[in-house]
Amino acid sequence: MRYFIEFAYKGTHYHGSQVQPNGVTVQSVLEDAFRTIVRTPVALTFAGRTDAGVHAEQMFAHFDMDIEPPSAERLNRLLPEDIAVRRIYPVADDMHARFSAKSRTYEYRICTRKSPFAHDTRTYVPAPLDYNAMNEAAALLLGTHDFASFCKVHTDVKTTVCTVTEASWRTDDDGAVFTITADRFLRNMVRAVVGTLFEVGRGKLSLQDFGAIISSLSRQAAGQSAPPEGLFLTAVRYPD
Repeated sequence: MRYFIEFAYKGTHYHGSQVQPNGVTVQSVLEDAFRTIVRTPVALTFAGRTDAGVHAEQMFAHFDMDIEPPSAERLNRLLPEDIAVRRIYPVADDMHARFSAKSRTYEYRICTRKSPFAHDTRTYVPAPLDYNAMNEAAALLLGTHDFASFCKVHTDVKTTVCTVTEASWRTDDDGAVFTITADRFLRNMVRAVVGTLFEVGRGKLSLQDFGAIISSLSRQAAGQSAPPEGLFLTAVRYPD
């Protein structure tokens, strides 16, 4: 039988979300907890991949199991404080955590003054930014486009076309938050977009420059990737 697991994690101390041979990941820790309880390996398929240092307020994975799965409470007793299981529930056999998702939402959070309490959950950006200019540029992301300019090079993807339905900045008490929603995201896409929007906010790139970067389909044309600590996966949406 197929099950979905909904969970959250703070990615500061992990080498990304998915299993790697040379570091502790969120997936490896979760699978170890499952194996301890059910005494057999359990393979989790995540809704997406997050890089080292990136966080998730809502992530899903699916797994197949012929016996009753462990409860969220039992798993949480074994898991470290920076990973929390919200719920586990049965789904149709053809539901897939990654391919059945209709959209994903990320937030990139910055603080504009140094804070000892936000150093691993917000990126410190002391220089003033022009959020109006950044929002004008972000509006160019809306719709269906080829986002090769914001994709990590040499990745194994069939297409770099995505449909973005939301992309905007808002200020808050600590600094600002960029929210972006799309049907799919490419490797490093959000951090590359944010890093390039920083250049717009600092007056180093114009609105026309940003549009030209999108059209260029060249990662070298875009700005540097923003640091990982400010990035959160906040929502994954599935059919009702």
